[in-house]
Amino acid sequence: MSPVRLGVLGCSAIARRRSLPAAAEVPELVTTAVASRTREKAERFAAEFGATATDYESLVSDPDIDAIYLSLPNSLHHEWTRRALDAGKHVLCEKPLTGSAAATRELTALADEKRLVLRENFAFLHHPVHDHVRRLLDQGRIGPLRTFTATFGIPPLPGEDIRYSAELGGGALLDVGVYPLRAALLLLGPSLSLVGATLRMDASSDVDVAGNVLLTADSGVFANLEFGFEHSYRARYALWGGTAWLGLDRAFTPPPQHQPVLRIEEQDHAEEIVLPPAHQFRTSLGSFAQAVQQRTPEEKRWVAAADALAALVDEVRERAVRVEAA
Repeated sequence: MSPVRLGVLGCSAIARRRSLPAAAEVPELVTTAVASRTREKAERFAAEFGATATDYESLVSDPDIDAIYLSLPNSLHHEWTRRALDAGKHVLCEKPLTGSAAATRELTALADEKRLVLRENFAFLHHPVHDHVRRLLDQGRIGPLRTFTATFGIPPLPGEDIRYSAELGGGALLDVGVYPLRAALLLLGPSLSLVGATLRMDASSDVDVAGNVLLTADSGVFANLEFGFEHSYRARYALWGGTAWLGLDRAFTPPPQHQPVLRIEEQDHAEEIVLPPAHQFRTSLGSFAQAVQQRTPEEKRWVAAADALAALVDEVRERAVRVEAA
């Protein structure tokens, strides 16, 4: 099959540091054009990654582009994903796909109607360590699962960072909080109910800078999720079962050379399972390219998960108790 011709909509830091270098290593992809808000930035990116510089509208309407990788500010995800789908382009959008459940459902329905691939780019989902965790659960290695905990926190950001801008869709819930939520959906299934939530609000920026979410699954498993960007770095999850506890550090953002370590603790025994490193961004982009080429039926799983995540985010925002940051 011919490589998927990729257009890059938005010259973000994640695009430059992670996604575009990974795309260059995927044989099924060729980065064709790059669009930014300013011509100068688009030209810098285009020169670095061997592409053509252009603007948003021209990129989306270009008949020589098959798919769009979108890494604009959160507030622009819905509009430009819709425009790309309307133009017949497949879309890999950085998380979150949109800022609301209704907007997400609009896009997933449009992608289904047009038979286009639409994915929310949670690269961690493509790391094989999580499949290994699932196999251990299914084998009963920790006994009946009772509790799932997940944490994703990063240090405070520069004051001018767009994640402190309410107008651009900033805030910790949409930036880091969606990772523990998505991990809960991955390991506990889609039937999750919100029990309670707290968001810590920054008065100067009017965005949430931290939060805690408590969920329950239909199986009776509790999920306790923490997130924020006023912390020391931590990205981990743990599963506590009837006979053992299983934990994973660097769960969401491991570098390509990192060897994941699964730690299992029992009453009188502890062990560590060291797994091979994996390049989750390269695998994510490769999986997207193959989906575009093959149009596999499993795409319904991805859009259903996007809808489920957006519904949870909406509910957290609606029901959360808000406290003011000190």
